[in-house]
Amino acid sequence: MYPEIFHLRFLATYGVLVAAGFLTALWLAGRLAKQQGLNTEAVTNLGIYCALAALGGAKLMMFIVDFRYYAEHPAEIFTLGTLRAGGVFYGGLIAALAVAVWYMRKTRLPGWKTADVFAPAIALGHGIGRIGCFMAGCCWGIACDRPWAVTFTDPVANDLVGVPLNRPLHPTQLYESAAEFIIFAILYRLIRKPHVQGTILAAYLALYGTTRFVVEFYRFHEQGNLWGGPLDTSQVISLVLIVAAVMYLAKTRQTVSSAQPQPR
Repeated sequence: MYPEIFHLRFLATYGVLVAAGFLTALWLAGRLAKQQGLNTEAVTNLGIYCALAALGGAKLMMFIVDFRYYAEHPAEIFTLGTLRAGGVFYGGLIAALAVAVWYMRKTRLPGWKTADVFAPAIALGHGIGRIGCFMAGCCWGIACDRPWAVTFTDPVANDLVGVPLNRPLHPTQLYESAAEFIIFAILYRLIRKPHVQGTILAAYLALYGTTRFVVEFYRFHEQGNLWGGPLDTSQVISLVLIVAAVMYLAKTRQTVSSAQPQPR
């Protein structure tokens, strides 16, 4: 739609909105950390470390998912288009979680409680970032004949990310963005109420995993599905996260129920 602000090549809309999403998420995480009695400075530093890890992890996952393409075109790894590409969100999430575990152990931040603080922040920041994807044209959808279909016409978007022009497509970026804002609202409400530690993160993984699983059916995938099957890489990861999250929520619910006094 609008890949550049004021038509300035060095001022990419995607980068501006991703930065805005990150700063908003970091601010929210710090605010929630204070409300939950956590070390605000340590939580803020954790957010910065996780962001850096997420950038690298998202790019690495992109190379893994599109390994065949980059193996045949290794020079593309070092192009401006690859540098500007957001990568695969799940790769960033996995890398960020790994760094988070390391840093929380180092600073002795309570793991589940800290993770719960970041869950609503990640949802909000990711929702803003997906609007950046829409503006840039990346992560575009398959052909769409619905009234809400979008048509990209800016040649700059095609040059940067390869989105097809003048064709009605599913606005998958907006689907995911809207879902993330709804997830944020749900998690923000839950975290402000008494809850078992870890359940906010589990709820996020279950809700986002479900969202991503569904949206992937409407996204265009040049590399095809995983191992030629019916699902792509992100959908397989989504299913794993959904199962793990639901199992944790069921376990905590059972634990809480058994701990409550039984009527006589």
